[in-house]
Amino acid sequence: MKILVLNAGSSSQKSCLYELSDPLPDSPPHPVWEAKVDWSRHPGIAAIKINAQDRVLETELETDSRPEVISYLFDTLVSGKTQVIDDLSEIDIAGHRVVHGGQDYREATLITPEVKDTILLLSDFAPLHNPANLEGIEAIEQLLPSLPQVAVFDTAFHSQIPLSAAVYPGPYEWFEQGIRRYGFHGISHQYCAHRAATLLKRDLQSLRLIICHLGNGCSLSAIRDGVSIDTTMGFTPLEGLMMGSRCGSIDPGILIYLLRDRELDADKLDEILNHNSGLKGISGVSQDMRQIQSAIASSNSRAQLAFDMYVHSLRKHIGAMLATLGGLDALVFTGGVGENQAQLRAKACESFAFLGLKLDLAQNADSPGDTDIATNDSTVRVLIINTQEDWAIATECWKLTLDT
Repeated sequence: MKILVLNAGSSSQKSCLYELSDPLPDSPPHPVWEAKVDWSRHPGIAAIKINAQDRVLETELETDSRPEVISYLFDTLVSGKTQVIDDLSEIDIAGHRVVHGGQDYREATLITPEVKDTILLLSDFAPLHNPANLEGIEAIEQLLPSLPQVAVFDTAFHSQIPLSAAVYPGPYEWFEQGIRRYGFHGISHQYCAHRAATLLKRDLQSLRLIICHLGNGCSLSAIRDGVSIDTTMGFTPLEGLMMGSRCGSIDPGILIYLLRDRELDADKLDEILNHNSGLKGISGVSQDMRQIQSAIASSNSRAQLAFDMYVHSLRKHIGAMLATLGGLDALVFTGGVGENQAQLRAKACESFAFLGLKLDLAQNADSPGDTDIATNDSTVRVLIINTQEDWAIATECWKLTLDT
């Protein structure tokens, strides 16, 4: 079975083609074709890199049209140096990461006009992502109108969070209006939970896990009996941890003050909180942790403060997830920062030595993927897991096909 996966962001897109047969492998295989598109380098320019079984194509298109880029990517599937199939009709199904599914969709779902309407309606909750997800869906509809498409929702994995954690302590009418904790990065959190059980050779149902998804966006989840019972992101992906350019949780009175006394409007607040806060806002250097580390090496005090605040936020929220779980079997680090920043992992783990958590510092320094980096006598395992969202989406498509 050939499964096409589209993972669209606000200024990027990752696409993969998997060729699968029964039974599915225990570990994620490499896709037979993979494309990355980045619009963030230069406005109106799509930087494209395609890898097809070690044959690489790099190019740029002068366009900000996602459908136009997807059409180009389809051409590279069937022609040129990155060709891997003879005809687009060989593709059996397409899967999409959709960031917000609201209360309506709690599992992977075949896309219908009704599903598309809901994705559009929820764009107010995820304005940077749901519209981009919908563009990808409609682009494939234009190119392959009969191809089945599946939406895999980032919010779905967190849908079983108990109401005591999901409901905000405002008027109850908020909850009735759909204002509640939804949580995000669910595809990554779910994949990492299953992968952790495999690596530890334990039944997932027996594990208490804290998953730390740390990238430009950051979130934690507390997982017990294979279910997410709490998470740090909430109604939007703005809540929780300090992030690359997002503030995370702050006193809401600050917002009232800025609106009333500084006469800022909602759009300006949105720009500040989502794009000019976090590591970027504090350091004045970048939202990229690698650049923060370089600035610290040059004795930049604001970069040091940004890093110290990030560590404090991470420790504090791990502690909150720990209290929710009532114990911990494994702490998991994933995402671009979680997988690659050894110093950050060490700093985060220092605070939990009282649990008997002991990090193997040599192992940690190597940043090995899909590995336990705790010492043999540590009472808590510490894992680095390379998150595989695209593979998780492909497996959901596979399972849905078997069920229909």
